[in-house]
Amino acid sequence: MSRIFVILNASSGNGCEEALAQHVRELFLSAGLPAEVVLARGGDEIAAMILHAIAQSADVIVAGGGDGTASMVAAALVDRDIALGVLPLGTMNHFAKDLRLPLALEAAVQQIAAGTRIQVDVGEVNGRVFVNNSSLGMYPDIVRHRDLQQRTIGRGKWLAFFWATVAALRRYPFLRVCLSVRGLQHHRLTPFVFIGNNEYRIEGFALGGRESLTTGRLSLYTAQRPGRMRLLQFGLRALAGRLKQARDFDALVATEIVVESQHQHLRVATDGEVTVMQAPLRYRIRPACLTVLAAAPPGCPEQAD
Repeated sequence: MSRIFVILNASSGNGCEEALAQHVRELFLSAGLPAEVVLARGGDEIAAMILHAIAQSADVIVAGGGDGTASMVAAALVDRDIALGVLPLGTMNHFAKDLRLPLALEAAVQQIAAGTRIQVDVGEVNGRVFVNNSSLGMYPDIVRHRDLQQRTIGRGKWLAFFWATVAALRRYPFLRVCLSVRGLQHHRLTPFVFIGNNEYRIEGFALGGRESLTTGRLSLYTAQRPGRMRLLQFGLRALAGRLKQARDFDALVATEIVVESQHQHLRVATDGEVTVMQAPLRYRIRPACLTVLAAAPPGCPEQAD
């Protein structure tokens, strides 16, 4: 029988963590899979629990939380014969949605119990793994100020995000970068650089999702010195399905991307977590190196149990 460890991110502190943990234990038992369910508060505890599960010869480690929790567990399981399960308990759950995982808790447990193992890609920047995307410029600035508001004045996540976005648009700083993609250099003065693990939909009403996590390619999106009104026009073009036709908008794919800057260090967001990295930033795709429990889509590499 598979040895399953479930790590629940309890950092939200809503007072219902123990009840949730017990409910998750019961759901796994009902599915015929006894699981060790642990609560972790914050990144350090999550990291310690992951190491404990690996040391205990886990067959499956389940990340219960949002995209940050899934990304943290995934990074530890790259190139290991341990499968990642996902209980999407976060706000956005982009990784779970792009894997076509059910968002309801009981259905997510049943999906893990089904035991279909598939191999998916991850992205990496300067040794740091990400399952969704990485970005430079405005977004890391917004996340940093959002977190500061939450810590210092106790604003809720979405209200803090709104005011952090307003502040970023007021400052509207530009980043001067040189992007090396498939042997060509692209010099840009831009408010953002977005690099995805596989390609993102950037047109139509299904914006922000991915059709596949197995193409073995990174995607790159940036723009050349757009003003605030031009950013709004990009949004309208995206909804109308005409964004890729914009001459000052770049949408490229590659297996490796190098980002150079006049700055020695850059703030980099990876799956919503902001860190400071030394330039140049070296991105690469790592194909089929993460095993995930999910329903296997057509053409997706699958492992036998």
